[in-house]
Amino acid sequence: MDKAVLKDFRHRVVGRRETMKQIRRGARAVFVARDADTAILREIEERCRANQIPIYYVDSMHELGRLCGIEVGAACAAVSREAPGN
Repeated sequence: MDKAVLKDFRHRVVGRRETMKQIRRGARAVFVARDADTAILREIEERCRANQIPIYYVDSMHELGRLCGIEVGAACAAVSREAPGN
């Protein structure tokens, strides 16, 4: 999935709590920073596997935050089913 979809704030959420909600609702995809806390990574990965949601990895929290258009790092972000694209 193209990372550009993360710029569209109408179709993505950022952060652990909001990502978990979006997974329950049926996210199209989840992006996770490789340097995020291990417990967060494990929880997100388990929920995505259980719900058959693809996971895409980004090198750092700083990069994921930048891709989402925010000025702080982000551990994870989710893209809603309604998002245009692949």
